Amino acid sequence: MGRLLPHHPSLLLLAAAAAAICISSSNLAAVRCTPVYRPDYLVDGNQLVDMQYHMGPVVSGSPTNLYLIWYGRWEPAAQAVLRDFLASLSASAPFPAVSDWWARTPRMYTDQTGANVTGAFAVAGEHSDAGYSHGASLRRADMQSVIRSAVYAYPDPLPLDPYSGAYLVLTSPDVQVDEFCRAVCGFHYFTFASVVGVTVPYLWVGNSATQCPGKCAYPFAAAEYGAGAGAGGGGGGGGGQAVLRPPNGDAGVDGMVIVLGHELAEMSTNPLVNAWYAGDTPTAPTEIADLCLGVYGDGGGAGGMVGNVSRAPDGSAYNVNGVNGRRFLVQWLWNPVRAACYGPNSSN
Repeated sequence: MGRLLPHHPSLLLLAAAAAAICISSSNLAAVRCTPVYRPDYLVDGNQLVDMQYHMGPVVSGSPTNLYLIWYGRWEPAAQAVLRDFLASLSASAPFPAVSDWWARTPRMYTDQTGANVTGAFAVAGEHSDAGYSHGASLRRADMQSVIRSAVYAYPDPLPLDPYSGAYLVLTSPDVQVDEFCRAVCGFHYFTFASVVGVTVPYLWVGNSATQCPGKCAYPFAAAEYGAGAGAGGGGGGGGGQAVLRPPNGDAGVDGMVIVLGHELAEMSTNPLVNAWYAGDTPTAPTEIADLCLGVYGDGGGAGGMVGNVSRAPDGSAYNVNGVNGRRFLVQWLWNPVRAACYGPNSSN
């Protein structure tokens, strides 16, 4: 996952440049994505960020129904981690909890009616596409066809839920996706009525475990980037950041949690790419997670450091608690009241 923003001279302009990387070579010009990790990125909290509302809706349904599409062959243990993360968005857990992380930033964004981003999610349906209905190599535009296949599947289709639904396409480690690992780790957008039948927000996140963990599961794997991978310390991650032990024992899946949190936050605050973002153009919007790439705790961002996070007895790194005793690492998000990156594990 692309975590950290490029340094100097302008946080906003360079974040937009990172967004431009995400949309290159895409059939969907305004698809918003999580860029791959680059250790030369830097968060500069002193820069002025103009996060603006552009009059579009936010995801405010209570509950918002999440429909999961497991594309490819998935291990039950990996699915359980992701289900528990999604359940934790709305559930109580020891502080700092995933639900605190959600309530203290995404929930604070509103639309023109005064409705806040939802604080209630429910996994309302799941579909297994273990037969790779669209092949093991996908284009970004194929995600909508994957959703269409799921909602028209026989004999157990997913509901078509245009009013309170969002669709999550999760691809297994053996599935290749256009630009995955080269430029993106995940993205969000909305479906076209001409393809799916309705307009509804969706996101895609891939499991990078066997393809590029150093790009999309960092900091749970040594940083791997461009032609210079391995330079300056064996590719061990941006300015001295040690590889962290994943809290659920699976670098690929724990990396997916980071990307999934990123994309859920941006999908909820900018589902139709016309609500909350910084910058002058919706074709390359800088959204609330883009501004905080690489920040997981106090002191995070600069030089590739994740910041001050907690350590479990087994040495794994986390910053929030979830249901069923789970722990997760999630990135901080842009808080509209503080006008800064923020998470519930902040000392402030």
